[in-house]
Amino acid sequence: MAELSGKKILMFVDHIYEDLELWYPKLRLIEAGAHVVVAGPEKDFVYSGKNGYPCRSDAAISEVNADDFDALVIPGGFAPDKLRRDPKVLKLTKAIHEAGKPLAHICHAGWIPISAGVMNGYRCTSTPGIKDDLINAGAEWVNEEVVVDRNQISSRNPDDLPAFCREIINMMST
Repeated sequence: MAELSGKKILMFVDHIYEDLELWYPKLRLIEAGAHVVVAGPEKDFVYSGKNGYPCRSDAAISEVNADDFDALVIPGGFAPDKLRRDPKVLKLTKAIHEAGKPLAHICHAGWIPISAGVMNGYRCTSTPGIKDDLINAGAEWVNEEVVVDRNQISSRNPDDLPAFCREIINMMST
């Protein structure tokens, strides 16, 4: 039996997402048995990654409910800077976090939990480009491949994806 059988995971997408940071976790989590739903501003719309790889959204962000998911995994790239301006993205992120469900963010994805107001007092990592943003939001930033603090999992960049996915699966398997 797969480790994540019966688990439902939400991921966000918008244009200029980091291709590997969406596709690697999506495929790895499906491989582990999870049902992954990729939500974007529009349902059934094709978004283009930083490197040009397409991703078709399964759902519209406006139509998803935090109660329907066991975790949220946010890929980086420049999409999080746009997505964090959507009140529904922030509401979903905060609701999943406050329910104690896994909230995983990598690279620039930390912008979304910052804007959702859920980083204060958490130890995390990210790309160095948003280090100051995380510190200013009250987080303790460290330069490590993966950081797990309570229900949050964070990583720096695509090179860290194996450790990032391992920790998501570990947290969701217990």
